[in-house]
Amino acid sequence: MPNIKPISDLRNCNEVLRDVSAGEPVFLTKNGRGRYAIVDIADYEKTQAMIKLMSELNKGRKSGEEKGWLSHEDVKMHFEKKAHE
Repeated sequence: MPNIKPISDLRNCNEVLRDVSAGEPVFLTKNGRGRYAIVDIADYEKTQAMIKLMSELNKGRKSGEEKGWLSHEDVKMHFEKKAHE
């Protein structure tokens, strides 16, 4: 269940931060609406890594569509060649 608190709870910052843990962000509301999320640094880093991975996969997909796709054999030969260098 999401941990939702009014932003006024930040007056007691330590209590709010104590409730933050990996996989369990604290959501802060302002005037009754969701406004901020406080997340554990590990979750933040995972999110950033996922964004970078998705970006790289999208670049690869776009390159394949524009320049053509490599066959399984071509990919295998590429990495075998790199391993012997």
